[in-house]
Amino acid sequence: MATTSTYACMVVGTGPAGLAAALSLASIGAEVTLAGPPAPVAAAADTRTAALFNGSITLLQNLGVWDGLEAVSAPLEAIRIVDDTGGILRAPEVLFEAREVGESVFGWNVPHGPLGEALWQAVQRHPRITVVETARVEHVVIGSDEVVARTAEGEELKARLVAAADGRNSICRAAAGIATTKWDYDQAAIAIRFEHSRPHGNVSTEFHRKSGPLTTVPLPGLASSLVWVERPAIAKRLVELDDDGFRVVLETRLQGLLGRVGELGPRRLFPLSALTAEAYARSRVALIGEAAHVIPPIGAQGLNLGLRDAATLADCVAGALARGEDIGGDAVMRQYHERRKTDVESRIMAVDGFGLHLLRAVGPLKRALIRQGLEPAGPRPHLMEPGGRVAQAAVAGGR
Repeated sequence: MATTSTYACMVVGTGPAGLAAALSLASIGAEVTLAGPPAPVAAAADTRTAALFNGSITLLQNLGVWDGLEAVSAPLEAIRIVDDTGGILRAPEVLFEAREVGESVFGWNVPHGPLGEALWQAVQRHPRITVVETARVEHVVIGSDEVVARTAEGEELKARLVAAADGRNSICRAAAGIATTKWDYDQAAIAIRFEHSRPHGNVSTEFHRKSGPLTTVPLPGLASSLVWVERPAIAKRLVELDDDGFRVVLETRLQGLLGRVGELGPRRLFPLSALTAEAYARSRVALIGEAAHVIPPIGAQGLNLGLRDAATLADCVAGALARGEDIGGDAVMRQYHERRKTDVESRIMAVDGFGLHLLRAVGPLKRALIRQGLEPAGPRPHLMEPGGRVAQAAVAGGR
């Protein structure tokens, strides 16, 4: 017979954004259930990295998961933009250092696998989080006072608020009646990790090209991660090259920047597409990560946005608990939507032209553009403030 459990908050999805949402909500005193597949299963096969800005790193510190990640991550001390458009007049190279805005680093390049594992371990340790391992949540019904979700194994979970971190095909988003706008780019991205003979100096470099950017991001030692955007047919041919052939082409594209290219990791190819939701919260469902927004891997916005979703939702719920309000009610839904709308939409608009704008910028304009890329549009969530904590509600009130 199916069991039924009731919580204040339910998080559906065990990717990094969903795990961070569960930890953020639990940190304010709410009782949380987290439903989804065991995170390490997916994380083990994920060879990607994420360039996380300082606010995201601060969130990981405040959630108690950063200490084990620093050793496998690399600091990002500077961003270099190179004009590789092939024009007669080549724009001068742009180098922007974190110290120019009073920071030691812009952030860190963090491997997805260890990140997912660290978040998963923290979730399992947290006394206010109940993990329900399931193949999937397959049915969601929204009532006036609560949301009921049924897992593939037949378990029922009830909550006053759902954080939908169940991806771009979100079943929770569909249940809330939130429509999306989707579009495709005539581009595909190659993601790979590679070793090289010259040190990267903790500098991330973007070659601004007509077919799309080619970006290297530092990893520990003589290694970097790469996101290489090309027309789909060209990208497919590059992925199908043998390792020696790929090295030759990559060395040419990098113009000697990192010396000889050494050992290559697995190559992943994915078409570039985008998605945005018409509302970021409705009917007791707040959208987190790719359930709310899908952005091409340009300008390192994707996971940073998802982590800001998680921290912002914790802010909104903490305020509601402090005022004795319904944490899934219309007032909280409106507040979360408004706080995320400007930030997400400004990121989407900036992605296409970010590198080009930097090439043309000088002095104060250049600094303003970089700050725009790194900082949220709107107030920074409390959990992203150094040493910050959202005021914790009483445990009883969090139920």
